[in-house]
Amino acid sequence: MPAEVAIEMAEATHHPYTIGLIHWGASQLQLLRGDWDKARVLLERSAMALRAGNNTLDLTSVLGAFAQALAHLGETTEAVNRLQEGKQLYEERLQATRGRVGASWDHALWLGGASLLVGRTAEARRFADVAAQQTRFRPDQASALQLLGDIATHPEQFDPEKGAEYYRRALTLAEELKMRPLVAHCHLGLGKLYRRTGQREQAHEHLRTATTMYRDMGMTYWLEQAEAEIRHFA
Repeated sequence: MPAEVAIEMAEATHHPYTIGLIHWGASQLQLLRGDWDKARVLLERSAMALRAGNNTLDLTSVLGAFAQALAHLGETTEAVNRLQEGKQLYEERLQATRGRVGASWDHALWLGGASLLVGRTAEARRFADVAAQQTRFRPDQASALQLLGDIATHPEQFDPEKGAEYYRRALTLAEELKMRPLVAHCHLGLGKLYRRTGQREQAHEHLRTATTMYRDMGMTYWLEQAEAEIRHFA
């Protein structure tokens, strides 16, 4: 496999930055698929290497992603620890650059997603707002909007109107840019939202679309999530 070959070559260099970035890159597919165990192994190695090389810029995003993988695996305490470490690096860089973090949308996106998974919704919203603001003219705006949709539909602060607005805006951008996994996530988000508001026809439509897309892309974890939503109608 190309990723395995790249990792072997990177490890042979004994160069922390190279090792950290290769493992970070290899983790992206596992994060996308929802293979949290494999993602955890890759992210743990990436974080270790980047710490050794004192590369705090890339480490911030890696820690956010690492926290997300741990949260999905039910390791909440460790997820919070990695999130706190990532937040500290983020805040330190924010102070050092007088608020101009540079590439902070990426940091904010990963840290925001992790914050939401561990139940820190206000914190998640703060990071999501930063990501949305800094991606206004970038394709990544779709990911920021999807995160805002997830936050708006969190059980603690369920706002179906806001949630639907964010998901639909994210969906429009993602479809234009052919970001198929993100398109599927938006359909899942809308399906869950409409199921909770009793709009069965709309919920079925979005959930069927999500399941078809996840199945076609081999995204097994997310397929199971969508199918579980459909079973609520049984």
